[in-house]
Amino acid sequence: MRDYVEIGIGREARRTYDLDQISLVPTRRTRSSKDVDTTWHIDAYTFDVPLVSHPTDALATPEFVIEMGKQGGGLGVINAEGLWGRHADLEAALAKVTENPFDLSTLQELHAAPLNEELLAERIAQVRDSGVTVAVRVSPQRARELAPVVIKAGAEILFIQGTLISAEHVQQGGEPLNLKEFIGSIDTPVIAGGVADYTTALHLMRAGAAGIIVGSGVNTNAETVGIDVPMATTIADVAAARRDYLDETGGRYVHVLADGDIFTSADIAKAIACGADSVVLGPVLARAAEAGGKGYYWPSTAGHPRFPRGVIEAADMDLIAAGYAPLSEPKQVSLEVILHGPSNEPHGQLNLVGGLQRAMAKCGYTDLKSFQKVGLAVR
Repeated sequence: MRDYVEIGIGREARRTYDLDQISLVPTRRTRSSKDVDTTWHIDAYTFDVPLVSHPTDALATPEFVIEMGKQGGGLGVINAEGLWGRHADLEAALAKVTENPFDLSTLQELHAAPLNEELLAERIAQVRDSGVTVAVRVSPQRARELAPVVIKAGAEILFIQGTLISAEHVQQGGEPLNLKEFIGSIDTPVIAGGVADYTTALHLMRAGAAGIIVGSGVNTNAETVGIDVPMATTIADVAAARRDYLDETGGRYVHVLADGDIFTSADIAKAIACGADSVVLGPVLARAAEAGGKGYYWPSTAGHPRFPRGVIEAADMDLIAAGYAPLSEPKQVSLEVILHGPSNEPHGQLNLVGGLQRAMAKCGYTDLKSFQKVGLAVR
């Protein structure tokens, strides 16, 4: 039963919950974390761990994406509209951003450079040649233009991602992207989002999306446009849409990816417990030595030329803002340590996979799908 409260005469609001407001409830049975299977499947692709990187240049260099795929089968996502196709010297461009990280104008200037489709295709092909699964993000506004380019270059999974999207964008002048028609015209599986409610998620599923992104990463939507997705509630709502769509179609399963307010292994576990099949990670991966920002993080929306919705900050600052203590001496570590440990800190920022496995085992579950049924409590 949904909980509504009156915020004034004739105006009600739904009471919702963030991930930090809920906790897992163990059962009478526990298991060994060695017996836990964290395998995740989407379309014809199988991954050993349900971890995806947010499509930002702060993370995704070619080296990062390749290492993400090799370190236990995670999925690194390339931002086709970022710096990969705008600057031949990607390392130098990223260094300019971090030289003065509190001034977004540098990032905006770098994003203003024209997009060189040949350069973008060349870098995507470099990742494809490494043997890892290639996932590329395009915005809804440029999907028609860029999707053929990135698919030809080797993209195997296409993310159509904005901070918030719908199945059919309505506008005056120009032709809006009809996702159902677009997805039906390509053979590549599409993951679409972010969404913030049941209805939009169900519409995207009916449009043919193979996966739905809940939330929009770590950005400033709450401050700039007044939209702040309550992740625990929204994941559960979209999981309900998935269940209804499964019944409606007689068996087509659409995967749910949670992208927002996920900073630790506990957040990963709680997102999956609420109904997510996989999680999209941002700041917690920015400490990786392979990451483009070298310890700094910004979302893909931070470089918008007219209305940025994100800041550039040290990865540990995001952890502090979320209420988690950083390491006493913040420093970069390898992506392998972040994902698989060993960890030398107790706050769930390292050995993310081990933390998820232990949470599942302590609650008595050995696979991700059954773990979605774990008991939850509101704190």
